[in-house]
Amino acid sequence: MTACFSCVRCPPGVGRLAVLIVFLHLGACTTTPPPADVAEPPARPVEPVPEPVPPPPPPPPAKSTLRLSIASVGDMMIGTDYPQNHLPDDDGISFLTDVAPFLSAADVAFGNLEGVLLDGGEPAKKCSNPSACYLFRSPTRYVDHYRTAGFDVLSLANNHARDFGEAGRSSSMRAIASAGMHHSGRAGDFASLEVNGLAIAVLAYAVTKNSNMLLDYALAFQTVADFSASHDIVLVSFHGGAEGADATHVPFAEEEYYGEPRGDVVWFARGVIDAGADLVIGHGPHVVRGMERYKGRLIAYSLGNFATYYGISVAGIKGIAPILITTLDGYGAFVEGKIISTIQRRPAGPSVDPDARALNLMRGLSEEDFGESGLRFLPDGRILPTYRPPLEPHVLQTPEE
Repeated sequence: MTACFSCVRCPPGVGRLAVLIVFLHLGACTTTPPPADVAEPPARPVEPVPEPVPPPPPPPPAKSTLRLSIASVGDMMIGTDYPQNHLPDDDGISFLTDVAPFLSAADVAFGNLEGVLLDGGEPAKKCSNPSACYLFRSPTRYVDHYRTAGFDVLSLANNHARDFGEAGRSSSMRAIASAGMHHSGRAGDFASLEVNGLAIAVLAYAVTKNSNMLLDYALAFQTVADFSASHDIVLVSFHGGAEGADATHVPFAEEEYYGEPRGDVVWFARGVIDAGADLVIGHGPHVVRGMERYKGRLIAYSLGNFATYYGISVAGIKGIAPILITTLDGYGAFVEGKIISTIQRRPAGPSVDPDARALNLMRGLSEEDFGESGLRFLPDGRILPTYRPPLEPHVLQTPEE
């Protein structure tokens, strides 16, 4: 007889296999209760990842470490078509080619434009002395020659800027602006530009009607002070002083030419620096004059005839002129300079003078007129600041005195 499972009595006739089947059936019918729900922990809030904060910008460089190079030249008139055609054979295209690299290399290039840029028109200027009176009119397309050479600012404060009246000067202003350059000269017309992060003002003065008036010293000094308050660098140019081969020396007094007052240029130049100017560039005598460093600023009393094709004599010293390169710091103080000596040999334009006559002449005139000028002229044309004893105050002298 087959034995039953332990603790289970097998009914008669039932074997172990049958009992096993019963147990398996009972197990299959038994439901195991699901485990109780376990509460999940609350979700931890996700904190936003902060975006990286960029480092603060570096502080702007100190103005004393900034540098601004300015190339300045004197009188320019590269051809006139009035009253007859006296324009260069190639229409002036190559007239400034030899000197363009020096002008273009500077941060700012400045020059004095004699005559007008005008197509047609009749002169408004009447000449009481024809032997001492000239009228200059260049086609407006000639403005491209100045722009191509590297000029940024042109002065229209001179006696020839009004040869064709204010209509002629207005035409010059439009042509200069259309070429992307700046101008100053007419009363109330001043240039403002930004270069190397520096705000620069250019104020051009003359002794002629409707121009920013050199002879009104008080107004000029106040205007310079106003621009100095809103600009980092103030460049002042003036068309003043007597003319001619015998006008190379600064007389420290009011000057005249053909009975016209031409100003006390030393009084004017030092006065505008006292008011806040940083660089003073003179032109008008048609010859070069000396230079001085006054209160750490450079004054060049005349840069002579630089590029004059016809109607203005370039004989002898009248054809000798510099390109004056001046380096200033961000406050306008004179750091160093250089004279590139040029000479005019017609019909060509200005070219570099291997004999450095402009350098030698200006060095001698600076020593003769100012003694210790505060400048040291080196044989290679460089100009460095040097010690200058305190100056005696310059007293304005009028012709009556």
